[in-house]
Amino acid sequence: MNDPRPIGLFDSGVGGLTVLREVWRRLPGESTIYVGDSARTPYGTRPESEVIAFSEEIADYLVARGAKAIVIACNTASAVALQALRRRHPTVPILGVVRPGATAAALATRTGHIGVLATKATVQSGAYFAAIKEESPAAVIEERAASELVPLIESGELDSPRLDAAIADLLAPLRSSSGGWRIDTLLLGCTHFPLIRAAIARGLGESVAVVDAAAAAAAGLADLVAVNRLDAPGSTRGTAADAGRLGHEAPAHVAVTPTREIFTTGDAAAVTALAARLFRSDELVAEHLDLSAPRHP
Repeated sequence: MNDPRPIGLFDSGVGGLTVLREVWRRLPGESTIYVGDSARTPYGTRPESEVIAFSEEIADYLVARGAKAIVIACNTASAVALQALRRRHPTVPILGVVRPGATAAALATRTGHIGVLATKATVQSGAYFAAIKEESPAAVIEERAASELVPLIESGELDSPRLDAAIADLLAPLRSSSGGWRIDTLLLGCTHFPLIRAAIARGLGESVAVVDAAAAAAAGLADLVAVNRLDAPGSTRGTAADAGRLGHEAPAHVAVTPTREIFTTGDAAAVTALAARLFRSDELVAEHLDLSAPRHP
C-alpha cells in the first residue's frame, strides 16, 4: 500500500465538491485532482452523446495527470458515461455515484417508498430506478427531474426565497391527495443538491429522510482504494460499514502531505468563493482549466 498518485474526480460544475469534501474526510492522506466543467454546465439537459464526449475528455486529462482512480462525481455522467469510460481506460478503477446512492436509499427507507430528485438526463436514463430496484425489488420509486436547480446552485444561490419556491414546486407532486408525503426517503440524485440540502430539508420537514449520494460515493471510493491496494504512503483508515454515513472516523494525523488541486473550465474566482464556504477555508484556490489546450508530457 504505497501509491502516492492522486485520485481524480470530475463533475459538470461545482456539485462534485460535495463528493470531494466527503473524500477528504474519509481519505485525508490521499492527493486529489478535481475538475468542474462549469463552462459547459448543466450536463443534465444535454444529449447523451455530448455528456459522454465531455466525460471522456476530462477522464483523459485525469489519466494523463496520473490519476490512480477516478470518481465520476456527477450523477448524469455516472448514469450515461460510466461504462464508456471504463472501456476507454480499462486499467483505471472508475466509480460512479449512482450505485452507492441507490444502495444508501434502499437501506434508509422504512416503507419502501423512495423519491429521487435528479436531472432530466439522469431520470431519463433510468439508472437510479434500475439500481434501486436491484437493491430492493419491491421499492416504489418516484423520480422528479430538477435540472432547473443546477443553474441556481452554480450561480451561488444556495439559500433564497426563489430557491425555496422552486423546491416547493418540484416536491409538490410527491404529496398525496391528503397532503402527506407519498415517500419516506428522498435521494439527492445530483451532486449539486447536497449544497442546498438545508433548503430541501425545510421543504420536506422531519418526516422524510434525505439521503446524500455524495457521502455514499466517498464510502465506496474508500473500499475501492483498499481492495485495489491503492492507499497513499502512510495512510490508514477504518472501513466503511454504512454507506449512508461517514463510517469509521478518519485518523487525526497521517504521515503524508497530500496535494489538493481544484480546476474549473469556468470562473475560477466564483468556484474559489464557493469552495471557501463549503470547506470553511480560504486556502483553497481554484484554477482555470482549458481542456482544448495542447498537453505536454
